[in-house]
Amino acid sequence: MIPRGGTKTDWEVELGVVIGTPAKYVSETDAMSYAAGYCVVNDLSERAFQLEGTGQWVKGKSADTFGPIGPWLVTADEVRDPQNLKMWLAVDGHRYQNGSTQTMIFGVRQLVSYVSRFMSLQPGDIISTGTPPGVGMGQRPPVFLKADNQMRLGIEGLGEQYQGVVAESA
Repeated sequence: MIPRGGTKTDWEVELGVVIGTPAKYVSETDAMSYAAGYCVVNDLSERAFQLEGTGQWVKGKSADTFGPIGPWLVTADEVRDPQNLKMWLAVDGHRYQNGSTQTMIFGVRQLVSYVSRFMSLQPGDIISTGTPPGVGMGQRPPVFLKADNQMRLGIEGLGEQYQGVVAESA
């Protein structure tokens, strides 16, 4: 749902890492043992809330209905290499994102270790890991979601999501 006042709602297909056991101050060497599994995340962002005005990143990520996950939790033992999964996203049949977890700036090991230094991770917590090129803000000219758009996104072996876009009513 495009939030009230939103004008630049954007998409981001991302790998979600689901924590399986409590984690704090985890080393990169041990980090993978804390992952219960993986899922698809659409890390939606309202860029106007995020970048214009207060500059608070979290405001653009926190709207109701943002961040849908699933359709499944795929257990870690079923994912041979989380750093080698194809990922993609299309809006109205046009593929904007077509990438791989191979190009992540920070890998799963690094992210679990890093985040666990600042907060305790609990079973069921999800770390959204980052997105490949092709978000709407990066298009020339930028392209943002509008009511009635249809999104389809997926990650190899983790499933696909389908979302219809609506605008929040007053």
